[in-house]
Amino acid sequence: MYGSDVGILCSTVNVNGIRAASTKGMLDWLAATEVDVVCLQETRATDAQTATALAPALDAGWVLSHAEPESKGRAGVGILSRRTPDAVRIGFGSAEFANSGRYIEADFGDVTVASVYVHSGEENTPKQDEKYRFMAEFGAYLKAKQGDFVVTGDWNIAPTELDLKNWKGNQKSAGFLPEEREWIADLIAAGFKDVVRELHPGVSGPYSWWSYRGRAFDNDSGWRIDYHLARGDIASRAKSAIVERAAAYDQRWSDHAPVTVQYR
Repeated sequence: MYGSDVGILCSTVNVNGIRAASTKGMLDWLAATEVDVVCLQETRATDAQTATALAPALDAGWVLSHAEPESKGRAGVGILSRRTPDAVRIGFGSAEFANSGRYIEADFGDVTVASVYVHSGEENTPKQDEKYRFMAEFGAYLKAKQGDFVVTGDWNIAPTELDLKNWKGNQKSAGFLPEEREWIADLIAAGFKDVVRELHPGVSGPYSWWSYRGRAFDNDSGWRIDYHLARGDIASRAKSAIVERAAAYDQRWSDHAPVTVQYR
């Protein structure tokens, strides 16, 4: 049982398509990892397709909670856990995004763990307008949350210049726009802790996403867009954080790497 007196090892990863990831090495990673909870983004699959792709892991004891997307081939979030959650909730009360497959949360004792997939966006397009609408509603929801709460995921926002290699060339790019970065800063001002950054202060990265194009991975020219925001007592109990970067390009099962935090 996870709770205030028990530690929890929590990981988040954008799988870039659960059916592809499950054939490229994700199942081996699940079989070897010691994490208690894995938050997934971009499953890009229905509930049934996700369960089928993860069947070996589920047979081995993992429990799947999943929010399928209404748009085929887009979004989809889930939570894999070592035990059945006490409760699972899909969505955050938004009418527009209720069935988008972008948010799921689960209770484990007195700790709530959530998986979010924020839109990637594109400056000066309807996609970015949609991202801002999501951010406005979701931000209000997060600020109203109480208790021990960890929301992890692919935020598609690099908060500071330390969080992407080529920040100078991306100042007008979605994911590093002033409005987006201010939104993350506002959540932190409201009481959330960016636990990975707090455990790795003042360093570039650690990056969690690298483009498949060029030599971005080999050169570690990445973005830190996958992270844990925590509030409540658990936020102060983050003990260590690592990005589980593949040893080599051809060993990747996603263009993202798992970001794993040990909470005391």
